[in-house]
Amino acid sequence: MARILLIEDSPTDTAVLTQLLERNGHQVLASGSAEDGIEMCRREMPDLVLMDLVLPGMNGFQATRALSKDAVTSAIPVLIVSTKGMETDRAWGLRQGAKDYIVKPPREDALIARINELIGA
Repeated sequence: MARILLIEDSPTDTAVLTQLLERNGHQVLASGSAEDGIEMCRREMPDLVLMDLVLPGMNGFQATRALSKDAVTSAIPVLIVSTKGMETDRAWGLRQGAKDYIVKPPREDALIARINELIGA
């Protein structure tokens, strides 16, 4: 079981992803904005961050860069889960420090397999 921080502003996507993660034995922390998510990440030190890109205020690319450059949170893997399916978005997300990029809606088995790889389960 991993502690996963979900940074997602859509209540529907938050509910769906939370159910999916909990069904697979993970504990979920949720934040509706990048700024709150960064603070929560520093405070809670989750095993993994699932990051949306389209967020109010700071976007997910900026938040991913902030987490990957921060000495406190740089070891926490960030997995971007976004509706933005362009290869340029994926490449930019990885350049900001994300470990992988999955397009919504994710297939449950693929998402869980990737999470397990990233947390070493």
